[in-house]
Amino acid sequence: MTTEAVLTSLRRAAGNTRHAETSSWVAAQLRQAIADGRLAPGAKLAEEELREALGVSRNTLREAFATLTTERVVTRIPNRGVFVSHPTAEDIREIYRVRRLVEPGALLWSPAQPTQALAGVVRTARAAAAAGDVPAMADANQEFHRGIVARAGSERLSALMEQVLAEMRLVFATMGADPRFHEPYVEENAKILGLLEAGRNAQAAEAMAQYLNRAEHQLLEAIGG
Repeated sequence: MTTEAVLTSLRRAAGNTRHAETSSWVAAQLRQAIADGRLAPGAKLAEEELREALGVSRNTLREAFATLTTERVVTRIPNRGVFVSHPTAEDIREIYRVRRLVEPGALLWSPAQPTQALAGVVRTARAAAAAGDVPAMADANQEFHRGIVARAGSERLSALMEQVLAEMRLVFATMGADPRFHEPYVEENAKILGLLEAGRNAQAAEAMAQYLNRAEHQLLEAIGG
């Protein structure tokens, strides 16, 4: 059952946005709810409740479901409905294939620009690590990588990254509240930021590639993939 908290946030988004009832807008709202961890793996996306909350037609919602199914963040089960996906080992491998192409490239080729926003994310992550707050560490990690790709200034790449982050949130959910997965990457992000601030973009890109290799290996090992 879709939680009331998620429905409330979707009603608010629908009320604050002129979205012309497009399926792409609906898909973006649901994708963001998954990327933010508000919809967990296995959650059923109740069609009538979502249609009412978003103020869209049944056909528009179903088109959005079709988009998200193609992106592998939801799964349609015949005679049962639409559910938030559980990533498989092959899903994880595919996610990291994309990330190894996009994130190091964003570090290497993005135009020079301020890094204050990324520095703020690192500070937030360190505070979360000190407090043992695993969800906050995961949130900060997502935001750091979103920020890296956003530096490229490409709406298409940022949209792709939102899809990746939604899938990554589902992967994180399989790890539970184990800080051993999230905590080491707080300082990995800080290291990459330091290289970026020093203008050592090539080294930052290489560090990111190595980081992603380690993360993929750790995730696959954890799920027995």
